[in-house]
Amino acid sequence: MIEITCQALLFDLDGVLIDSTPAVRRVWSRWAEERGFDPAEVVAHAHGRPSIATVRKYLPMSDHEAENREVERRETTDVGGVVLLGGAGELLESLPRDRWTIVTSCTRPLAEVRLRAAGLPVPQRLVTSTDVSEGKPHPEPFLRGAAKLGFPASECVVLEDVPAGIRAGKAAGSRVIAFRTTVLESELRGAGADWVLGDCTDVVVVDKTARLTLRLNG
Repeated sequence: MIEITCQALLFDLDGVLIDSTPAVRRVWSRWAEERGFDPAEVVAHAHGRPSIATVRKYLPMSDHEAENREVERRETTDVGGVVLLGGAGELLESLPRDRWTIVTSCTRPLAEVRLRAAGLPVPQRLVTSTDVSEGKPHPEPFLRGAAKLGFPASECVVLEDVPAGIRAGKAAGSRVIAFRTTVLESELRGAGADWVLGDCTDVVVVDKTARLTLRLNG
C-alpha cells in the first residue's frame, strides 16, 4: 500500500471503467473473418487504439473512412455485455468533477453509447479519437485531456489497461496506473506502467483538498 498525490486523473474507458470486451471481440472478429484476417490477431491489435488505425493497418489500400464507419455502426449497435468494472462508479463518485475526465480511443458517438450502457455520466471534458489528430500511443490524447482540466500532464495520473495507452500516458509526461483487466502484467510493466493494480477498487481517494491523495492497494 502506497500513497501518491496529483492534481487530476485521466481515465481510459474500455478496460478501466467499463468492460466492453465481449462486444469488441464480436465486432472485430466478424470484421476480420469477412476480410480474411486472423480474428484473434485483429482483436488484440484493436484494443486501446482508434478503430481507423486498425483499418489502416489491415486494409492499407481501402476506403478507410467507409470501413471505419461500418465498424462504428456495428459497435454502436452492439452493447451487449457492456458493464461497469469493479470500483469504477465508486471511484468516480469520490472525485471532484473538475479533477477527472475520460480519454478514450473510441469515437465520441461510441464512447457516449458505451457510457450510457454502463450507467456512467458523460463527462463535460471527454476526449475521444474524434477530438485528436493522433491517437494512442501518441501522447496527444492525454495532453489534450490534461489541458481540458487545466493542469499540466505531469501533474496528472493516467489509468490504463493496455500498452498503447500506457505508452501514450508516459509520452505525455504522466505517471501511469495500469490494471490487469485486459493483458498480462508483464506487458503492462514492459510498456512502462508505474504501478500495476487489479482494478478501480485498488484506488482510494483519501484527500481531495488542494491536491488529490490516492491510496494504492496493490
